[in-house]
Amino acid sequence: MAPFLIERPSRLPVDAAWQRLTHWEDHAAHVPLTRIVVLTPHPPGAGTRFVARTGVGRLGFDDSMDVVRWEPPTATAPGRCRLEKRGSVVTGWTELEVRAHGAGSWVVWEEDLRVRGLPRLFDPLITWSGRLVFGRVVRRLLDG
Repeated sequence: MAPFLIERPSRLPVDAAWQRLTHWEDHAAHVPLTRIVVLTPHPPGAGTRFVARTGVGRLGFDDSMDVVRWEPPTATAPGRCRLEKRGSVVTGWTELEVRAHGAGSWVVWEEDLRVRGLPRLFDPLITWSGRLVFGRVVRRLLDG
């Protein structure tokens, strides 16, 4: 597996940061050659399923994800969400946490990726690229 951690402060209040990070369709605007389709009705929560399709035309792959933990933030507790990646190419998990930090919020994005068929020798490259891509996603969603 290729683990990585992204931590970012935000000027947004906790609820606003949570909303931006968990509006799954918006992630696609910040990941090259990717579109996202949510397969379950709103509102989001545990059991939500969505697919990120990355590629051009027929060349590409689906990154299927299920929300398995959904704890929106409250006045006294941070928000927490866990995604399980169940695709034929990408597997692993993502955990998001949004908590109060001064007048804004603090976001923690932790992820562990695996690309099926790719030798573990490439894990450092996956970690580096994951941190780069998802760091940009988090930054752009929060700076919106």
